[in-house]
Amino acid sequence: MPTSQKVEQAWETPSHDDIPTISRMHVQALETMTADEVWVQAGMHHVLLQVVGRKSGNIQKVALPTWNDPDGHRIVVASFAGATAHPAWYVNLRDREANPEVFCKVQRGAFWSVPQLLHGDDCAPAWQ
Repeated sequence: MPTSQKVEQAWETPSHDDIPTISRMHVQALETMTADEVWVQAGMHHVLLQVVGRKSGNIQKVALPTWNDPDGHRIVVASFAGATAHPAWYVNLRDREANPEVFCKVQRGAFWSVPQLLHGDDCAPAWQ
């Protein structure tokens, strides 16, 4: 098993306008299939994250690539392909007083989790 989780980007990042459509299609596929072709994209394993909207109360689902930190904890990055604003799912995690848990579906299972948001120096070990 490889020890490095680094992925060399060999694809063009979709535009910010295209990402929501691509994400919706990926979420649909993750909800209905367990094949590696769906769950492992561009060499990265994915998680289907389900959060509750902090204002709407609606369930929101997003497909995200995931990596493991040195302790085996899953890490996701709220980047929205380098956008200047945080993605909505991250804002809902950050402001989750009413709904501290999130539902996570992985290729062969599902679980509830209380996410830990990393900031500042806490990010350095995860980035390595």
